[in-house]
Amino acid sequence: MHKTRLAGIAGRLGVLVVLTQAAPLEAAELKTETLHAWTAYVQAAEARISAELDSGDRFLLMDFQAPARAVAERANVVAGVVSIVGMTTVDERRTFEIPSGMIHHWRGGAFIPGTRLEEVLARLEDPREDDFRQGDVSEAAVLSREPDSLRIFLKLRRRHIVTALFNTEHRVEYRRHGPGRASSRSVATRIAEIENPDTPRERERPVGNDRGFLWRLHSYWRYRQVEGGVIAECESLTLSRGLPPLVAPVIRPLIDGVARESLRRTLEALRDRHSPSRPAERSEPFFGPFGEPISPFRPADPVPLRPVPGPNPL
Repeated sequence: MHKTRLAGIAGRLGVLVVLTQAAPLEAAELKTETLHAWTAYVQAAEARISAELDSGDRFLLMDFQAPARAVAERANVVAGVVSIVGMTTVDERRTFEIPSGMIHHWRGGAFIPGTRLEEVLARLEDPREDDFRQGDVSEAAVLSREPDSLRIFLKLRRRHIVTALFNTEHRVEYRRHGPGRASSRSVATRIAEIENPDTPRERERPVGNDRGFLWRLHSYWRYRQVEGGVIAECESLTLSRGLPPLVAPVIRPLIDGVARESLRRTLEALRDRHSPSRPAERSEPFFGPFGEPISPFRPADPVPLRPVPGPNPL
């Protein structure tokens, strides 16, 4: 290994030691100005999304780029590649700055072969126990149902520099946009980090006054029937605490990598559970923050689906 690479790794390790012993363990308050900036960013993103969904010929996110790139990305996705692309929201009237916070904005797409859009939507709106199977989800429940909407509980595990668990509640709404097109909007209505998980001292930290790894989470999905199956896309927006300027250039890429891989796992899980024949388990390793291989991915065990209160439990 080259000396320069060893020096770089040593430097990053030094920063990580400082962070894991200090900043990530301290409470970080979600400030009013941070929330206002997040809200403005989301409003601009949702205005663009609404215009795209009603634009006519184009519908998928991948369609709204240079034609050659759109064709190439669609071909790769249909061939089985899970595409992941970083995004940002641009508003000609303002520059988005997020005081004391960071927004992580990604989109991704996957192809579900051999299925129909209505079959995918029917299962999404009436999920089964193994539909929540994913490495980031350790517990799940459908809390309530309404026409074209769900309220769900997810216990999420996010591996940042340290591992964090969250009790989260989400409202998911589904829309049809004519034959072969649909979308959904998922907004986390409550996110509470868990302190001392899996111990008798387990409890929730105060909402908005925790370690700041996950303060807000929105997901926007698009589904398009194409020849041979369905293309599913997800646009993910998350808000986390800011970083000190000294370490931001080193740590920001690592945190972005966590968000990117979480989205990849979500898309792979969706593809696998909706495909008529599930593909073989992937055997290539994931990689740690410095490129080191870690244990190969293995689909998680079925997530326990908690009973729904009321007369119609799952």
